[in-house]
Amino acid sequence: QVQLVESGGGLVQSGGSLRLSCAASGSINSFNVMGWYRQAPGKQRELVADISSADRNYADSVKGRFTISRDNAKKTVYLQMNNLKVEDTAVYYCQMTSYAAIWYWGQGTQVTVSS
Repeated sequence: QVQLVESGGGLVQSGGSLRLSCAASGSINSFNVMGWYRQAPGKQRELVADISSADRNYADSVKGRFTISRDNAKKTVYLQMNNLKVEDTAVYYCQMTSYAAIWYWGQGTQVTVSS
């Protein structure tokens, strides 16, 4: 069994910063891809950023403002979010993909950006 636990969400003013963390526990020792998705009310879940050993990908809307990183020893992925905008308000979900191509999801953490 694998569990992903997110932390770091909250309420911040426009222009502020937050850092999300997601730690995995359970039977898997390493993951191929780690990433963050978000879902705003009334919208579909979308990829924010992901990271593998070879690459990092970002949604166009967050390029230059968000940075994804990972600590393999801790089975943890981070998302540093700077210059937050009201439109970044959403529930942010951690996602990790095992080398067996199984997807795992966290429970989600709310990020609210006020104007």
